[in-house]
Amino acid sequence: MNFKDQPPLSSASRMPLGVAAAPVAALILGLILIIIFRGADAIADLSPIALLMASLLAMVITSVRRETTCRGMKVGFTRSARQILPAVPMLVCIAMVATTWMMSGVVPTFIVYGLKVLNPTFFLVTACVVCALISIFTGSSWSTIATIGVAFMGIGEVMGYSDAWIAGAVISGAYFGDKVSPLSDTTVVASSAVGVDLFTHMRYLMLTSVPALLCALAVYAVKGLLTAAPSGVAESALIADLQSSFHITPWLFAVPVITLSLIVMRVPTLITLASSALLGFIAMLIYQPDLGLKVSEALGCIVSGFGMNTSSATINELASTGGILGMMPTIFLVLAAMTFGSVMIGTGMLGVITHAITSRLKKRTSIVSATVASGLFMNSCTADQYLSLIITGNMYRNAYRRFGLEPRLLSRTIEDGVSVTSVLIPWNSCGLTQSMVLGVPTMVYFPFCVFNILSPCFSILLAWTGWKIPTWKAPALNSEMEASHT
Repeated sequence: MNFKDQPPLSSASRMPLGVAAAPVAALILGLILIIIFRGADAIADLSPIALLMASLLAMVITSVRRETTCRGMKVGFTRSARQILPAVPMLVCIAMVATTWMMSGVVPTFIVYGLKVLNPTFFLVTACVVCALISIFTGSSWSTIATIGVAFMGIGEVMGYSDAWIAGAVISGAYFGDKVSPLSDTTVVASSAVGVDLFTHMRYLMLTSVPALLCALAVYAVKGLLTAAPSGVAESALIADLQSSFHITPWLFAVPVITLSLIVMRVPTLITLASSALLGFIAMLIYQPDLGLKVSEALGCIVSGFGMNTSSATINELASTGGILGMMPTIFLVLAAMTFGSVMIGTGMLGVITHAITSRLKKRTSIVSATVASGLFMNSCTADQYLSLIITGNMYRNAYRRFGLEPRLLSRTIEDGVSVTSVLIPWNSCGLTQSMVLGVPTMVYFPFCVFNILSPCFSILLAWTGWKIPTWKAPALNSEMEASHT
């Protein structure tokens, strides 16, 4: 999407920056107040209200100034809806996978064998590396987190790690693999948005991604060394409880193996997740007859959630899932975020803010830093990483050309500033999805996503040092091509 595809900004371009930024400032203030008075856990429940109120404020401001146009709002809604609405059926399928994998015994089987095989001291390192490898081969952080990541959550809790640390390790590994995989759609979008060869883009990514991952692994290794190992008695008791509650068998590993095979074969994500849920449902009928669930009752659990009432509080907590209805607050948040993104684009306020940012850039470090900051800003405004990648790439294309900076530096920077940070924003489609899947609020796991935090930092650090950033002379462009990117 080029800026020529944006809504007409003839009137919005005259809008003062302070006026255009008012809805964003109101949103940030609202979220801060929520955290202060209700705590970080309330973000998921109350941020839709903050998003809708900020959207209403933007509409009121532009209506009073008579700058709202039907065509502009239509374009804004179309852009946001096209990127975000496909996430809704995926969220429903993820809820189905979580429930059927629990009822079938797949997750309990992972926990039992994981407790027997994994070293508790290096559990976080193992979780991060395994998730990274799976994401590299599959190109999908979402699928990795929704399947293997959920299993690691159960294993890690028993080993004495907090949910926040486990989620941080899983997300760090999954997003590293997604970022450097040639099969990743975000990697393809980032490279194509600025016209860089995919493999050139990936090689350049390694200069910031690998150091960030190594730092993350070091942090997780230190945390493991400082965490007391669980007693063998506690592990044995949990294994016994799981084996008495579920039929644990290696044959259940067929479900995740088939799921990963579908991902590797590039079967569409929606079909893969739906197939995985169906496999889990079939496995439940075959291997868990002792649950005593009829087909109609099992289908009801998929919709309303699954729970167990045993003598073990740990088993009851581990086995609890929210089902499709439990995903509804997340879906509401997706729609609220889409509304805010639509209004910000449609009213032209986003265009005013981005122009104010790019027009003041003068040095290499400031350009890269501004690109990272803009990526975070776009992730917050549009609530979608794909839309943010495209808009940010087009925003800075000319600035990088003007200062003799290679396009691959831009493609790397928008990956560092957009792709890996999207999961750190509570109302972004990535942040709210992973929060729901892992059962950990975004603001809680945020500090422990070491890779995601360090990637943009390394991008700015390398820009400051100038390492591997040669001077580049841009080829001449005719006026028509130049105009299409301004």
